[in-house]
Amino acid sequence: MPGSELCTEAEVAALVHTFYARVRQDGVLGPIFDAHIGDWDHHLAKLVDFWSAILRRTGRFAGAPMPKHAVLPGLSAELFQRWLKLFRENAAAQANRAMAGQACAMAERIAQSLWLGYQISRDPDAVPTALA
Repeated sequence: MPGSELCTEAEVAALVHTFYARVRQDGVLGPIFDAHIGDWDHHLAKLVDFWSAILRRTGRFAGAPMPKHAVLPGLSAELFQRWLKLFRENAAAQANRAMAGQACAMAERIAQSLWLGYQISRDPDAVPTALA
């Protein structure tokens, strides 16, 4: 059911902004994000474009998240799982249930992809492990 009928731009923006407000307040994830994001307004605008492209099929996002995540030091499965837990909690608080469900399904795929890519970038000869 993805597409413009799934949700509005305002709902996408609310999902992104409330989620990253939670991330920034998180005692584990907050410092990691704050250490690597210098301009939160710019980053949030990119994230709204990213999620709009996924949930509304707007095609607004242009970029490659994998290389930016691959260079980050010390990421772990636990950090990706924590990110997903916060994402699910935030999505559950959204009024648009259809959007929340689709966003969670996509967040699972994104986290899995970034985690597998991160491992491969660190050790191309090892077999990567999936998120639990």
